Amino acid sequence: MNLDRSVGWHRVRAWVWISVVLVSVVLVSVVLAGALCAFTGSDARAASIQPLEIVTKSGVQVFSVEMATTEDEKTTGLMYRKELADGKGMLFDFSPEQEVSMWMKNTYISLDMIFIRADGRILRIAENTEPLSTKIIPSRGLAKGVLEVIAGTAQKYGIAPGDRVAHPLFNGR
Repeated sequence: MNLDRSVGWHRVRAWVWISVVLVSVVLVSVVLAGALCAFTGSDARAASIQPLEIVTKSGVQVFSVEMATTEDEKTTGLMYRKELADGKGMLFDFSPEQEVSMWMKNTYISLDMIFIRADGRILRIAENTEPLSTKIIPSRGLAKGVLEVIAGTAQKYGIAPGDRVAHPLFNGR
């Protein structure tokens, strides 16, 4: 009888040990995944990064933009981010050209929203948008894309309505 209890206890200890190991593996995986997201800065990043140029009166400004093309990417946008470097941004593809509305829900950083027509001309700029606001920001005309950059970018680089945006989204440029 004592031997049976001993063998049973060893089985229980083995199962406890296996359970602890499995839980540890899961926890380490979760921590590593979180660390990878923090290291790469990729909570919910768009799929590809591409160059974009804006031709202004003072010269050409080059940006590195994340593309938001899927519904999920367009819905999430720059939400939950705590920073956005100068020269970086997100370009939303709203093909075909249409009336577009944006908002700042769950967006912690102030942005400049640049609404762009299908021909690559800037239609409108909503500067210094209010973080976390659910106020609707309309394109006020037909737009094929919206470029979101850190607030103050339009003023800093002299970007204005009518300036031309060079990117494949706009007439293959």
